[in-house]
Amino acid sequence: MKVNVWNTILQLSKERGVGTETIVNAIKESLKVASSKYFTHNEKINISFAPEKGELRVYTIKKISNELKNVSEEISFEDAKKISPTAAIGNYIEIDLPSDTLGRIAAQAAKQVIFQKVRDAEQEKIYDIFAPRLGQIVTGVFRRYESNKNLILEIDKTDALLPYREKLANEEFQRGDRIKALIIQVMKENKGPQVIVSRADSKFLAKLLELETPEIAEGNIEIKNIVRQPGERAKVSVYTKEKDIDPVGACIGVKGNRITAISKELNGEKIDIIEWSENPLTYAKAALNPAKVDKVFVLDKNEKIMQAIVSADQLSLAIGKKGINVRLASRLVGWKIEIKQE
Repeated sequence: MKVNVWNTILQLSKERGVGTETIVNAIKESLKVASSKYFTHNEKINISFAPEKGELRVYTIKKISNELKNVSEEISFEDAKKISPTAAIGNYIEIDLPSDTLGRIAAQAAKQVIFQKVRDAEQEKIYDIFAPRLGQIVTGVFRRYESNKNLILEIDKTDALLPYREKLANEEFQRGDRIKALIIQVMKENKGPQVIVSRADSKFLAKLLELETPEIAEGNIEIKNIVRQPGERAKVSVYTKEKDIDPVGACIGVKGNRITAISKELNGEKIDIIEWSENPLTYAKAALNPAKVDKVFVLDKNEKIMQAIVSADQLSLAIGKKGINVRLASRLVGWKIEIKQE
């Protein structure tokens, strides 16, 4: 049977970014599925498809027999004679799907399966492209809001999902805005977007620090821990073994240029850089930054509770708005910190 689908295959390949071989194999698969409605005895279906030559043939091969024991592999002599006058007992005969039937099923059944196979190939391609980029920062163009307030970004011609919970507080975007985010999940098969990104994840802040601070990227400064109230405040503890490097100063930058750039990217989120210490009391005192703490002592070692003493003018700073400063400091250190005025 002559078919003229090669140009369509080429166009589909170009539009979807899927190889022609994948589409041809999808068509073959769809024809097998559709042909099973004609070859109803579970016959082995053969597909001969050369779209660039315009050739298509669907057929099965059966042995000519007087006594039919397996109808999926055998055909009676009488039926074989109807197909070929030269048919003989014991020989094999090729039984073609009639052209009118082939044309009808190709039009009806093939289209749906073809597009499903193409979609599967697209999903596989997206996974192969983005899976190695898991944990990396990407830049996407904001395209639209979904009904559940989730955002759809376009990243390298692929839809990515920025869930509402993964954006920063009070952050608003206009269509066409360029948005930086961290790839936190890549799914192999999904009805919606396969790539999930975040701006609220602590690793996003870690990657921003790495981009702005060469000492972190080179491994001279280690980020020990990050705690965040996304869009409001974050605390980052850093450490170095290098005696000639100030880990806090390096992250903040000259006149605060490095940390200011990161804060601007995070919608004004305040970022406290703290030097990590293996001494919980020293660590807690630093973690309450920007407040100046007079002293810290342990209240209950077993329950991990400590108390920080501050002067009256430092009390509100130590606690922070709605308790955010002391809460983040407690999470960073791993101890519950109680604030007491001197």
